[in-house]
Amino acid sequence: MSLGKLMKQAAKMQQQMEQIQASLATRTVEATSGGGAVKVVAKCDGTIASIKIDPQALNPADAQVVEDMLLIATNQALNQAKEISNTEMGKATAGFNLPGM
Repeated sequence: MSLGKLMKQAAKMQQQMEQIQASLATRTVEATSGGGAVKVVAKCDGTIASIKIDPQALNPADAQVVEDMLLIATNQALNQAKEISNTEMGKATAGFNLPGM
């Protein structure tokens, strides 16, 4: 493979990756815990878009339970977002083979 062709292929892949990253920043996933008492929406760029808590779950005596539900839902949402991101980025790099790698 010539260096020029390799450079063109790399530039095309970079452009595709930038488009995918922009798309991932707007794509969301949702996870719940506590039977829906806590809902977390994450963006596929790895950020949290929103957290909703059912007011009935806000008993001060149950603060630890609510904290646990938040952790569970947040981690589930971020894991889903990461899987989507990895899949989409893998599509962009699938045909790119570096010589000697």
